[in-house]
Amino acid sequence: MKILLDIPDNKASSLMDVLRSISYVKAKPLTDAKALLMEEIKEAVDEMKLIRAGKKKARNAEDFLNEL
Repeated sequence: MKILLDIPDNKASSLMDVLRSISYVKAKPLTDAKALLMEEIKEAVDEMKLIRAGKKKARNAEDFLNEL
């Protein structure tokens, strides 16, 4: 199982020490860029779920491309 935790920087070091002391736990910090990417992907997936459920309207692909 994988778990993503959001921990204040001033507390992260001590928690990482505890996690690393447990033999069956593999812990490594994410870079800010990777954390941001993961959050953006999660938001995109959530938006797609809403569109498929009919709770949100999809944008026209041509309008989207023109915006870029």
